[in-house]
This record gives sequence, C-alpha cells and structure tokens, in this order.
Amino acid sequence: MIRIVIADDHAVVRQGLKQILEESREMKVVAEHANGADALRWIRANDCDVALLDIAMPGMNGIDVLKQLHEEKPKLPILILSIYSEDQYAVRLIKAGAAGYLTKESAPEIVVEAVRRVVSGKKYISQAVSEMLANEFGAPEGKLPHETLSDREYQIFLLLASAKTVSEIADILGLSVKTVSTYRSRTLEKMQLRNNAELMRYAVEKHLVE
Repeated sequence: MIRIVIADDHAVVRQGLKQILEESREMKVVAEHANGADALRWIRANDCDVALLDIAMPGMNGIDVLKQLHEEKPKLPILILSIYSEDQYAVRLIKAGAAGYLTKESAPEIVVEAVRRVVSGKKYISQAVSEMLANEFGAPEGKLPHETLSDREYQIFLLLASAKTVSEIADILGLSVKTVSTYRSRTLEKMQLRNNAELMRYAVEKHLVE
C-alpha cells in the first residue's frame, strides 16, 4: 500500500485528490494538512511513501517544506502539485529536490501515474519540463535577472507580476506587509528594475505570467 500525505490549504482540493488516489486500490491518503508547518511536523513523526505539496500555503509554503524535507528525509519522494504553470516553477523546484511537478489541471490518471513513478524511485518529468531542464543545463553561465532571485523573492516576484498588492501578498503568504515590502525592494534591486510596472513588463516578456 502506497501511503500518501497531502498538504494543500484548500479542503476541496485535498478531498478531490484523496478520491482520485484512493480509487487506485494500492494507494491510501494517511494524512491531510492545510499548511506546510503541520505537514512537516507530521512527516517528521510518522512514516509515509510520498508527499504531495502545494506551493502557496499560509505560513510555511511548499517550497520551504520541500527544502526542509530534502535535508531531513532525502529518500522521501515529494511531488509538487500547483496552480502555477510548469515554466514558472518546475525547473526551480526539481533542482531543489522535488521528485516531480504537476499542475492542478493535470488529468487524474496523470496524478496517479506520477505517484507510482516517484515511489518507484524515478522522477516524474513531463516532456515540457524535460526540455526546460535540458535548456537550463545547456545554457551559458550568465543568468537572467529572475534566475538570480531566491525562492521566496521569486515567489513574491510572480505575485507582483500578477498585479497583486503588497497587502494581498502578505495575506497569501502569511507574512507581514513590512516583510513583503522588504522582499519587493530586494527583488527590484537585484533585477535592476525601478517599479512594479517594469517588473510586470519583464515577466510578460519572459512569458512568466499569462
């Protein structure tokens, strides 16, 4: 029996995933959590075969949990299931230790197949992500401005590029407005941009937002 932990702040998503996975009789969801901190505590104290993590959760997000688990339980496969498209996060998170990346638009059979694959010790990488990884490792040393950002800076960069305000981002990420403002300033400085308008234009030009 494949024991699965799900961490997503939306109950309807957790319920849908549980139904999809448990229709396959070899899989069982042994724990569900609405935030990253609770998921991390549970996984530290219990055994499971795979963790499915959302990226955007209040407080400790999926990126933070992934990094922590990769250090503490490097053999535990972690699948990221997110609303963000593959070209926004997939390469970054697979390089950080994720066993695979799925969007929430993935068909149920794809989710089940991804779980089976990562539990068997393999990576689940779509053709699109495979090509992005090939381009990443075949690229010259010079990085694009957004590639120099930390994971948290990049997350805030994408939210700003999606026209979210500092206050809205603070609510989404469970951070203070002051902290988000500091990240915003640091992001603009690193990318040598002057304001949100330039940041949004850059994101559109690089196809990082719709």
